[in-house]
Amino acid sequence: MTRRIAIRLLLPACGLALLALANAATARDPEPRLEALNWDKFESLLKSPGSARYTLVDAWASTCGPCKENFPHLLEMHKKYASKGLRVISVSLDDPSDKNAVEDARKFLKSKNAQITNILLDEEFGQGFEKLKITAIPAVFVFGADGKEIKRFTLDDPNNQFTYDEVEKAVAGLLDTKS
Repeated sequence: MTRRIAIRLLLPACGLALLALANAATARDPEPRLEALNWDKFESLLKSPGSARYTLVDAWASTCGPCKENFPHLLEMHKKYASKGLRVISVSLDDPSDKNAVEDARKFLKSKNAQITNILLDEEFGQGFEKLKITAIPAVFVFGADGKEIKRFTLDDPNNQFTYDEVEKAVAGLLDTKS
């Protein structure tokens, strides 16, 4: 009889402990945010890197298969180089007026647990391409602490396509680390 009472008393306590663990995990890994910023605010963000020496910006969209396929490389670079002075920002070029596209972008970021700065460029659709001076995505940019572009990796030239391994080598070189 004593054993049954002990089990009945422990079961609710175990449930509370599991709930506490789940809440603690949620507190450590909040849902990724997608913050809408216009171009001027985005440029201001680039000029205020905090302690980062460089900022890596990945331009993508929820409808871009290659962007989504390569996104994990971006997150790996964040994990690998954040402590060495790299800040990573993803910039969604999805149409901010298309609620479905924005929701798809949010769902994608959540599915990848993208715990980096995620920006939705809040400009008229297509303006992001013009402002970044690109015609295709994915596109990756490296900015210095002053917010000035140092290097770009684009798909604009069909004879000169980049890989995320090349991006990482360039970042490692700037940070003076091994890739």
